[in-house]
Amino acid sequence: MYFNKFLHAANLLNQQARLFCRAPVATKVSHYFQRAKLIDSIRLRLRSKSPNSLTTLLNSRHLDPFVVTHAIRSAPSADSALFLVEILETIPHFTHTQSTLHALATVLAKSQRHSELQSLIDDISAGRYRVVSVSFMNLMQWYDAIGDLESVLNTWDEYRQLDQRVCTESYNIVMRIYAQKGMDSEAVGIFSQMIDEGAIPNSRTYTVMIQHLLNSGKLDSALDVFKVLPLMRIKRTLKQFSVLVERFVGVERFDEVKKLLNEMRNDGKFPGRDMRVSLQHMQEAGFVEETDEFLGEMLPDERIKNVEYYGESSDRDGDEDDGGDNDTGDTDVDVVQLKPWLDPKALANAMNKWSPDVASELEDVKFVWTTRLVCKVLRNFNSPETAWGFFCWVAYQPAYTHDAYAVERMMALLAHHGRVELVDSLITKIRREGMRLPFSTIRLIIDFYGVSKKADAALKVFNDDRTLCGHISKFNLMLLYSSLLRTLTKCQRNSDALNVLEEMILNGICPDIQTFSGLMYHFARQGDIKTVQQLFTMVRQSSVEPDAYIYKVLIEAYCKCERAALAYRAFEDMSNSNLVPDAATKELLVKSLWNEGKRKEAATVEERCVEINSSLPLAVRGHIWTVSAADLSRVYAIYSNSFMSNRN
Repeated sequence: MYFNKFLHAANLLNQQARLFCRAPVATKVSHYFQRAKLIDSIRLRLRSKSPNSLTTLLNSRHLDPFVVTHAIRSAPSADSALFLVEILETIPHFTHTQSTLHALATVLAKSQRHSELQSLIDDISAGRYRVVSVSFMNLMQWYDAIGDLESVLNTWDEYRQLDQRVCTESYNIVMRIYAQKGMDSEAVGIFSQMIDEGAIPNSRTYTVMIQHLLNSGKLDSALDVFKVLPLMRIKRTLKQFSVLVERFVGVERFDEVKKLLNEMRNDGKFPGRDMRVSLQHMQEAGFVEETDEFLGEMLPDERIKNVEYYGESSDRDGDEDDGGDNDTGDTDVDVVQLKPWLDPKALANAMNKWSPDVASELEDVKFVWTTRLVCKVLRNFNSPETAWGFFCWVAYQPAYTHDAYAVERMMALLAHHGRVELVDSLITKIRREGMRLPFSTIRLIIDFYGVSKKADAALKVFNDDRTLCGHISKFNLMLLYSSLLRTLTKCQRNSDALNVLEEMILNGICPDIQTFSGLMYHFARQGDIKTVQQLFTMVRQSSVEPDAYIYKVLIEAYCKCERAALAYRAFEDMSNSNLVPDAATKELLVKSLWNEGKRKEAATVEERCVEINSSLPLAVRGHIWTVSAADLSRVYAIYSNSFMSNRN
């Protein structure tokens, strides 16, 4: 369903007059288009039969590191990228920067050009390019792309020697290359190591895991992991949906594909073009209704015209004219056509302040505005004022109509910056138009109102506006309550949070362990030990099993309130549940017991922990409001058990 053009022209002008001043932004927008034109010219020449004409083109006064970086990234091959760099190095006013050389290294890595890549890295390390440097993560990413396991591991070892808390993405790279090499046990081991060392897995971690399982023929295991992600508050990505849809279409399990497509809609995901072939196969199998909407959004827009280059096949230098109808007679004409180059992030940055001048320049270039493009531009705005000005303006452009995806992007940005009145105006219009929003949009707005400290607005959306996403399952309602509780605690609305918790339970929605641990952590920081105790009692009375993080929060809360005896009792309960505190919690408990004269109990804690002291994790397997130890253990069990037979 599409969102009708909804702002009257007078309202638009008033809004612009109130929010935006005339600013000299037109020059930045013009600069973007000049750069884009030059990048297109380079792209076309690199693909022509007479690339030597590049020399004249690269002497343009508009050539800068931005243009060079994107031209290298857009090169059709590693050879053409190296050829481009070779010509650039003959131009007196050109100097390499971090971005240009990193772009070249990425192209070489993806093209499996190991010797050229290593030579470039050696030159950078030797200081040939002065200000240019290479990080451990850069090296790991390039060696991963080229498939060099030994270099990835050696670089990771150096990284870990200098920094004990390496980033999650470094684990992801090692896990991925192990999986690609068919080293299943090693890949599973890296996931376990990540958890034990306190790194919280992110969306890319689970993308690596899901792809590994799918490539190993473990489709059901991959789907099981995917289904656990919402429980851990892990954002499910378009890549995850795409690879799952592709594999399940391949084995003709179309019922699973239909469920995945419905969940894509609920998650507010705009379909990627890489799903097109899979959905066409599904449509050919008779599932026309389920795929028509998605396939319609993937078709190329015929309004978008190609950029073209007409040149002769000979190697003589050409001029700077990219287009035109060249009358070449009987000469063999070299014709190259490409879709225009476009960088939504750079375009959004060029529009850093909205004004009538910016609108005029955008109208002059006659952009073809599609939902996909509008969403990408909106995602890259930092200013809600600029985003709103663009959002209002683009609603009036030819053949464009706002839909749920564009509205979601706009509402999320406005909520993040606390622009409640504008969010409310969009919600009112959505309701009037009979439009349905994805569940993820409602939840995202509530989450972002926590960032902007707008508790009343979050309560209104939860109570009055959640019906806009239609029926909400019991599980999703639990997630929505959890988001609201987190927002209320961020806004220090303690009594409201407790009232919402009571309402949640009365409505038969049991909070999960993450929600309880988040609330306990919040009230423990407030020094409200009574509420912490009440919450822990509620955990015990519910079907939720206390995990190590819950006990950690409880023990620390008691210790900070100088109630070491109660902390020791919590430690005993924890031990009886076969759970172990992390090193920091154990040390705090022993110190508190010692300070309060309970030396016998302190010794008991030391004795019980001495056997496992050397293997205490650096961080408890869990994270407030998001990931629980039980969920991580469940995912690990799915992942590791899937390859058990391979090890026997």
